[in-house]
Amino acid sequence: MSRKRKTQQIDVVGVGINATDTIIRLPHFPASDSKIELLSAEIKPGGQVATAMVACQRWGLRTRYIGKIGDDAAGKFQISEMAREGVQALWMKTADCSSQSSFILVDARSGERTVLWKRVPRIAITPPDLRRQSLKGCRALLVDGHDTAASTRAARWARQENIPVVADLDNLYRGVKALLKYVDFPITSKDFPGRLTGERNLLKSLPKIHSQFKCCLTTATLGGLGAIAWDGRRFFLSPGFRVRALDTTGAGDIFHAGFIYGFLQAWPLQVILEFSNAAAAINCTASGARGRIASLAEIDNLRRTAARSKPAFTPKQLLEASRAAIHKFPGVRPRCAEKNK
Repeated sequence: MSRKRKTQQIDVVGVGINATDTIIRLPHFPASDSKIELLSAEIKPGGQVATAMVACQRWGLRTRYIGKIGDDAAGKFQISEMAREGVQALWMKTADCSSQSSFILVDARSGERTVLWKRVPRIAITPPDLRRQSLKGCRALLVDGHDTAASTRAARWARQENIPVVADLDNLYRGVKALLKYVDFPITSKDFPGRLTGERNLLKSLPKIHSQFKCCLTTATLGGLGAIAWDGRRFFLSPGFRVRALDTTGAGDIFHAGFIYGFLQAWPLQVILEFSNAAAAINCTASGARGRIASLAEIDNLRRTAARSKPAFTPKQLLEASRAAIHKFPGVRPRCAEKNK
């Protein structure tokens, strides 16, 4: 039995952070030098890559998570949650150290959140922590931009094994450019491309990243407005879905999970983006990073029936920007052919 468990093929491996979140719901965001009564406070599991692996596991993929924790109660909480979800977790523990924690202030009027987080350097994942064997046979790798040296090593191994690499990038951490050299599918926050390139217009910065780092597809999430992607030839805009948002924590994490799931099903790109947006939108209707990871049927139903947000760009803007980008950055890298079949 144990041998079968060890040799079972893994669909997706995630290397990155986990966090124990205290979700604090407020009637409104507090003003400076004020007092406010909170509506509720709950301790929930979170973390970008950890949450994405949980979503993929619930949707039927075989997952492996590689992360680091301290030897505190929060670390034990992370271990128990991953075990409960059925994710195969390879934990690295640091003695006499606290795990990553976050306090997330949620404005009840809009569901928008502000994250206050603490992560001591001793629980950073380092390159020597990783084992190449952990990636063997998987069909996709997800990394984040926090511990970039470790993420870069994992992504380089994946490239050598012809494993597609998806990266969750929200801030301009040191070493992220080295990481991007090995990333096939960077999926970023809406502000990241401007921070990286100095070009604030997404219709210019996404093609610039795509060309500079020879990506297969470069995507930015737009919050409630959905997502936009550039494949070297055209833009794909997928408006968001209108839902009553209770808490936007984890929306990006679920989007990344949705992208990986759709990619491994070999769906058309537009369907992948719609599925990812719909999954993220539903998750926002409950509290916490893993508040409401919906079933595949629920996500598909929302994708087909729910009202969409106003498009972030007009068809004319997308067409003109596509022509300009093709002229400035001609050519599509051959390795961007589908690898998931």
